[in-house]
Amino acid sequence: MSEPITVAIERQVDPTKQRYALSWVRQGIDLAHTYPGFLGSGWVQVRPGSDTWHMLYRFDTAANLHAWEASDERRLWVDAGADFAREASVERRSGIEGWFDSAAGEGVEGDRVEVRAAEPVPPRWKQGVVVWLGFFPVNVVVTLLLGLIPGFADVPVVLRLLVTSLVLTPIMVGFVLPAVTRLFRPWLLRGRD
Repeated sequence: MSEPITVAIERQVDPTKQRYALSWVRQGIDLAHTYPGFLGSGWVQVRPGSDTWHMLYRFDTAANLHAWEASDERRLWVDAGADFAREASVERRSGIEGWFDSAAGEGVEGDRVEVRAAEPVPPRWKQGVVVWLGFFPVNVVVTLLLGLIPGFADVPVVLRLLVTSLVLTPIMVGFVLPAVTRLFRPWLLRGRD
């Protein structure tokens, strides 16, 4: 099952066109609301009057995110802002931090959005324990199975590790870590305010 994905975009906005840019942002948010799996969006400025704006949006699955990002409507909307809003960077949170995020992390206040975790993030040592609990047994099984391949033990260690990591990574990211995180969520969040 696919996990929610948050996309964070930093844009440089022409300071002489900020009112127009605000209207453009609202139009983009309204448009995204019409797409399946849309979980929320918003924007913040670094400080009042700043030309650096941070925008984000979140979808429930990678497929729904792709449908939005590949849509003609979104392309036309982005093109409409090209004269005053330049994309500086894009980040997709689908890595390990995303496994510990809550699906409800955006709180709307007026025209602006304050991004805050609905649940506190667990301490790093607990995150490490959960990752290890998922990784160790899968690593043992994959290592034993690959060891059954005739001649695999004679392959240089770097190549064996390369093959093992290529097999393990999609298994861990796609199945094991999301499942282990859900299983241990009560323990991960225990004692956190």
